[in-house]
Amino acid sequence: MGGVFTVTAYSRDRIQLEAAVTESLEEARRIDQLLSNYKRDSEWSRVNRLAGQSPVTVSRELFDLLEACLRYSRQSEGTFDITVGPLMRRWGFFRGSGRFPHRSEIRTAMAAVGYQNIILDQAAQTVRFRHPQTEIDPGGVGKGYAVDRMVEILHQSGIESAFITAAGSSLYGLGAPPGQDGWPVVVRHPADPRRTVASLLLKNQSMATSGSSEKYFMAGGRIYSHIMDPRGGYPAQGTLSVSLVGPRAIDTEVWAKPFYILGRDWAARHKPKGMRVLHCPEGPKGQRWQTTCVWLP
Repeated sequence: MGGVFTVTAYSRDRIQLEAAVTESLEEARRIDQLLSNYKRDSEWSRVNRLAGQSPVTVSRELFDLLEACLRYSRQSEGTFDITVGPLMRRWGFFRGSGRFPHRSEIRTAMAAVGYQNIILDQAAQTVRFRHPQTEIDPGGVGKGYAVDRMVEILHQSGIESAFITAAGSSLYGLGAPPGQDGWPVVVRHPADPRRTVASLLLKNQSMATSGSSEKYFMAGGRIYSHIMDPRGGYPAQGTLSVSLVGPRAIDTEVWAKPFYILGRDWAARHKPKGMRVLHCPEGPKGQRWQTTCVWLP
């Protein structure tokens, strides 16, 4: 998944602790093998190679995840869309730091983009693409899905206190460290890492952050980040960073993208049940790109 996963955990039983942490990290490796679009032999890559030609039979796990992705796409008005793969390639964000493509390249990519291009057959458990050049990208969902699975394994193994990080952008605090009420985390201002936007405790909660400082390039005095607006074919503009907190890592990771793309007003009207705004500082009037939003249940 293109990032480092870490687990910090506590237990009075050293053997139980080591076994549980090892199993959780092995689960992250298994999911990487399932979902990575960097590995040609992953099930995800196999779908990308073949589904544009004919239906591809997939595992129940991958089918259910793709089905969930389509639900997220419908709920987010298409701003979360795993078919951004062609755009990520044209903009140079697949295995790169970005480049400005020609308009004709964007038009060609857009012909294959759109979650409506994914056809799932529940009875046959197959995936097919309407367009031969459609390509799905796991970047907006894979880490969150992996973190949730790791948490489940730790919990089932009897671990009551653990902290998981996935590439620094998806976090989960299970229980609390000894002597504390939760796992302390801070949200740094994306334009100035020396400044803290918010401090909070995670206890049986996840936090995900999406921002323009993760992967981007400059062109014409503007920042073009890897967070793509699939509706128009260009990187999203207007927000610098969004952080969300919620009970499931997959939800916080997925919803950070629509909130980043659509902005604070849309997020306030469409926020998932049980979430509220904690802190949302703005820059000078008219410069919404300096907005940083943090959501808490």
